[in-house]
Amino acid sequence: MTQSNNPLRQFFRQPAIYVRLPSNGEHWPEGSIEFPQNREIPVYPMTAIDEITYRTPDALFNGQAVINVVQSCIPAIKNAWHMPNIDINTVLIAIRIASHGHELEIESACPACSESADYSLDLRGVMDKIKTPDYDKILDQGDLQIMFHPLSYELQNHHSQQQFEQQQMLNSITRSELSEEEKLVRINAAMSEITKLTIRVLSISIKGIKTPDAFVTDTAMIEEFLRNCDRKMFDSIRERIVELRLASELDPVDITCISCSHEYSQQLNLDMTNFFEPAS
Repeated sequence: MTQSNNPLRQFFRQPAIYVRLPSNGEHWPEGSIEFPQNREIPVYPMTAIDEITYRTPDALFNGQAVINVVQSCIPAIKNAWHMPNIDINTVLIAIRIASHGHELEIESACPACSESADYSLDLRGVMDKIKTPDYDKILDQGDLQIMFHPLSYELQNHHSQQQFEQQQMLNSITRSELSEEEKLVRINAAMSEITKLTIRVLSISIKGIKTPDAFVTDTAMIEEFLRNCDRKMFDSIRERIVELRLASELDPVDITCISCSHEYSQQLNLDMTNFFEPAS
């Protein structure tokens, strides 16, 4: 018996909420997402299989757990690896709301009295405040016009893994019993690799560079340009990319300490190891 004529089909999970993506479909490769006419995407609650998937440590680290859960809960997304990073927070928060409701408990330590406590956060308000960076804004640098685009989840996850591995290597070198001379050699090699990774991330964040005679989109050529342009231009490009990344990050959460009434803000990070857990 196929799924289409299963008499239990009417009891399958149904969409719990509908969301609009910050990208509104831009920056998604053709065929990677299907939008309804009103541009509001249905989001389904997680299944038992999804719950097991995101608890698998290796799948969490390599990103496959997130991909599987996203494509299960949002069938309109055909290839979540291609998801632009400006949509990631909205997608994950929407799945959390659809599965476990809009309340999320976060632990916070007051900077004034150091008292830790759990606070309830309304994820609907968090999602409403997510901003869309202006990727149409061109950076003019003399005769050059530099255009940018968001990284895909695949590229962002890949480079995050590489940076994590390099940082782990640096830490292990520092703690090792190698001679100071050998440590210095290895630390310099690791730092060189981190610099290469940084330039690579910057290069793939550039959509293209228009010169008086050409429009360059080849990533290898752009990477070569970044290695050889002057420091002032490099800094301007890096600052614009950082500015675009920060514009899509979640706003800090305002908290009033329940112990001393001190008001402060705390950055909100979506920790996939516990983000999809139901509120206690």
